[in-house]
Amino acid sequence: MLHRRPPTLVDWLVAVAVGLFAIAEEIGGRSMGPSREDLPIWIAAGVVTAAGVLFRRRVPFAILCVYSAVNVLLFALAPQMSAAWQFYTELVLLFTLLSEVRPGSVKAVTGLVASGAYVVSMLAASSPPAGWGDIAVAVVMSAIAAGAGLAVRRHRVIAAQAAERGELLAREAVSEERARIARELHDIVAHSVSVMTMQTGGVRLMLREDQERERQVLASIEETGRGAVDELRRMLGLLRGPQADAGPQAGLDRLDDLLDQVRAAGLEVALEVRGDPVPLPAGLDLSAFRIVQEALTNALKHAGPTRAAVTVDYRPGELHLHVVDHGPRQGRTRARAAGPESGHGLIGMRERAALFHGTLTAGPLASGGFGVRAVLPL
Repeated sequence: MLHRRPPTLVDWLVAVAVGLFAIAEEIGGRSMGPSREDLPIWIAAGVVTAAGVLFRRRVPFAILCVYSAVNVLLFALAPQMSAAWQFYTELVLLFTLLSEVRPGSVKAVTGLVASGAYVVSMLAASSPPAGWGDIAVAVVMSAIAAGAGLAVRRHRVIAAQAAERGELLAREAVSEERARIARELHDIVAHSVSVMTMQTGGVRLMLREDQERERQVLASIEETGRGAVDELRRMLGLLRGPQADAGPQAGLDRLDDLLDQVRAAGLEVALEVRGDPVPLPAGLDLSAFRIVQEALTNALKHAGPTRAAVTVDYRPGELHLHVVDHGPRQGRTRARAAGPESGHGLIGMRERAALFHGTLTAGPLASGGFGVRAVLPL
């Protein structure tokens, strides 16, 4: 905690300054008031006050309250003009308290009351009686000390929040980058190795019976490829980190879950599946799912709560994806202002389609909505 830290060099300098100021004023005589009796006692009081100032940040509330209470009692028992060092010390303690505790807390309010009682008692005990100028100076200086303390605390809080936010953003950036690398490795490297392994198996099955040596070589390549894919997947799991989703890889078979999430966000979506669904390679299945996901996200982001339709069409040798939204509801304007070519979402969808030698087109419709159509070779 902030108030538990040991005294710093600044604390020592402030304490020494207060102590020397108190001793010099008491020995040299106060500029506004007669010299006090019992000078050794007041010098000792200045030294004790300096010691309290030294540890003011460890227990700011207790030191301010004790100092204010002792001085109020002295003003009541022996009315006399306050020394300058006494008032300045009160201001230092008030500044320290408000710079350490939360504004509006019991300690902050009590500290303000204690300082107010000190100022009132000091002015009431003044001889000759304090004038309006003295009252104004005391109030303004107290307000400056309190305001400076609040400003310092606010600066500390903002600095701490900025540091925490910076650390959080850095961690999120690292996590996102690791996830991106893992995703791209899975979509490109793992898929490519899987394809090569399957093609090798296909060639092996086409060999003649007398080509035993070639069959063994291709079988070895298949085994090595499968092992490489398994090792790559384990590595990607480590790259994604301990918080990565250990569940099944996203694919078109999970469209229902995606649509439920989108509907919960306010987008009415209808799904239509045409043709006979066929098993898709993992990389192609993931890319198809991500294209639909990004298209629906863009519809929700730019058109707001509206209606959309998703069509998944299995054709011979091709997979067609069509996502159409009906545009903003009446009275709203579409947030997409830069045209269909803008935004990282469309770029990412095109890159995913191109990865499998497919095509993707996107643009506004005559009806006022927006459509995304992807064709992916199987």
